[in-house]
Amino acid sequence: MPAPLNLTELDLRAIDTAKVLAADAVENAGHGHPGAAISLAPIAYTLFQRFLRYDVADDRWEGRDRFVLSAGHSALTQYVQLYLAGLGLELDDLKALRTWGSLTPGHPELGHTKFVETTTGPLGAGLATAVGMAFSQRRVRGLLDPHTEAGKSPFDHRVYVIASDGDLQEGVTAEACSLAGTQELGNLIVLWDDNRISIEDNTDIAFTEDVLGRYDAYGWHTQRVDFTATGQYVEDLDALAAAIETAKADARPSLIAVRTIIGWPSPTKQNTGGIHGSKLGGEELAGLKEALGFDPAQMFAVEEAVVEHTRAGAAALSAAARKEWDELYAAWAQANPAGVELLERLQARRLPEGWQESIPAFGTGKPMATRAASGAVLSALAGVLPELWGGSADLAGSNNTTMKGEPSFLPAHRSTGEFAGHEYGRTLHFGIREHAMGSILNGIATQGLTRPYGGTFLQFADYMRPAVRLACLMDVPSIFVWTHDSIGLGEDGPTHQPVEHLAALRAIPGLSVVRPADAAETAVAWREVLVRDKAAGLILSRQNLADPVRDEASGLASAEGVARGGYVLREAGAVGGAGQSTAGEQGAAGKVDVVLIATGSEVAVALEAQELLAAEGVAARVVSMPCVEWFDAQDADYREQVLPASVRARVTVEAGIAQSWYRFLGDAGVPVSLEHFGASASAERLFEEYGFTAQNVAAAARQSIARAGSAA
Repeated sequence: MPAPLNLTELDLRAIDTAKVLAADAVENAGHGHPGAAISLAPIAYTLFQRFLRYDVADDRWEGRDRFVLSAGHSALTQYVQLYLAGLGLELDDLKALRTWGSLTPGHPELGHTKFVETTTGPLGAGLATAVGMAFSQRRVRGLLDPHTEAGKSPFDHRVYVIASDGDLQEGVTAEACSLAGTQELGNLIVLWDDNRISIEDNTDIAFTEDVLGRYDAYGWHTQRVDFTATGQYVEDLDALAAAIETAKADARPSLIAVRTIIGWPSPTKQNTGGIHGSKLGGEELAGLKEALGFDPAQMFAVEEAVVEHTRAGAAALSAAARKEWDELYAAWAQANPAGVELLERLQARRLPEGWQESIPAFGTGKPMATRAASGAVLSALAGVLPELWGGSADLAGSNNTTMKGEPSFLPAHRSTGEFAGHEYGRTLHFGIREHAMGSILNGIATQGLTRPYGGTFLQFADYMRPAVRLACLMDVPSIFVWTHDSIGLGEDGPTHQPVEHLAALRAIPGLSVVRPADAAETAVAWREVLVRDKAAGLILSRQNLADPVRDEASGLASAEGVARGGYVLREAGAVGGAGQSTAGEQGAAGKVDVVLIATGSEVAVALEAQELLAAEGVAARVVSMPCVEWFDAQDADYREQVLPASVRARVTVEAGIAQSWYRFLGDAGVPVSLEHFGASASAERLFEEYGFTAQNVAAAARQSIARAGSAA
């Protein structure tokens, strides 16, 4: 048996202080979630004062354990411990809970409060993201120190999670934890607050399964610590500590079910939904304080000796952990100078010199699906960007997300005839778990050293949208590869054909939605995504697209224009017969009657329409707009050069709803779009039936010219 914690009177007083502070902070704010923060106080205290490795002076220390409060509504569980341990919060921060500009927002936010590892609040997201953090730890160890004995590497650390009943009800945790069991992530320890209360009170109305049995089936190591086992409520922290030590020694991910009573010892609201998400109220708050031996008349009462004790304890824990790690790191660094150089580059988020030279050249005139071009880029970059890794939600062959020759990331004994690998491999297999994939990518991305990507069909981006939104909210550079981007995927039919998805994704602040027109644009798009280092979605075709030679003869501009989001692909004057414009504006590039703006596979259709119009003497400019977000970031002069305000006749061409294009169309523009679901047929038939033809785009151009002329 592990040695007892030997908690002192000051430790116990600190735990009670944490309970009172949680209640006071919510009462002071007038809103919040006090219940779980009150009853979780002893569990969180045990973690922060006995188990977690951290450096009080460096919240991004590479050797730290990661702590994830998946029960993000109980933010005070973490905030109070950060205050007691001296990790960047003070009493005034607790008093400012949930107010403008405070370091204590309603849910923990990455980048806002030190020692917060990920943004939590949407239930399930924290635990699923923590699985990604555990992935990252193993991959980084494999990159930098694969041969050192377990527990002896500076790149060994654990991921601790506090999860709620609600977290374990959300489907994303089922997805992620199932995969964590398959991956045998022994560096992941989850403490489940089994209090059986949610907003609608007792969870018996909706959550009655054998959770530990489910996690046993996932391949997890499971334990139970029951504070109610004796018939009285006893916060048995020695039993909790023993369970954590047992979990640390197991090679599997661990779930420890801790049976608590929410809000204990609040006199009348404990064990009820009433204490979950509302302040206690004066009478109940007074009762809580009296039960814990605090003055009911005082708010935010903290004894100086308590804070001195907790901060001294945290400092000692920090110093010991840092000393041990520094010694391990020094020995590793001396033996691995190349590893040190790589680590420093990864920490700086710096790409290696000359890496772009490995990107294959396209524009050969040979048709190619942009998904295939993307796969070629990934395989070409494998040797120069060891930090780049990823895979697919069981669609590797369709998404082209497997780098050729790279081993799979999985325990070696789980290798198959198709995919062989080891625990430090590179090719990720998420299974059919799109939401978990997005969260795991985010967890990897929060760690900063590697660059993860994951693929599925664009239609199924809906399954992972919450994770995509969180990537943008956290400003982490997760890369989402979404293929089969339109009705162009063909016979699978409307269930698999994205229609509203491009517009919906463009509505997410901070997400770059990149839909290249051909292989050459795809190569530049990948380069830009890696250089920009922000959340991005690559939207790629199933079907082959023209990959034309871009030269003076073709009149096509270089694909380098992708870097600016939108660019003039071919001027009106580059097509024979278009020199006699009557409605356009004279500029350096000649007269322009109408601008055709297109993305992806529809760019080729716009180019054909341009030729038809030219034969009629209509000067049409074709603009390829692979990324609206990057185009919006350009200066006004550039945007005016590409889309002159004086040319009001405009047509947008995209095989999806037109919602996101009207701001470019103005009062005279005409969209060629798809405002309904598709059908099961060949891509060629669907494009013809739904008007994605050169003839229809030319007709829309004439209509727009007429509108612009009549309104002039």
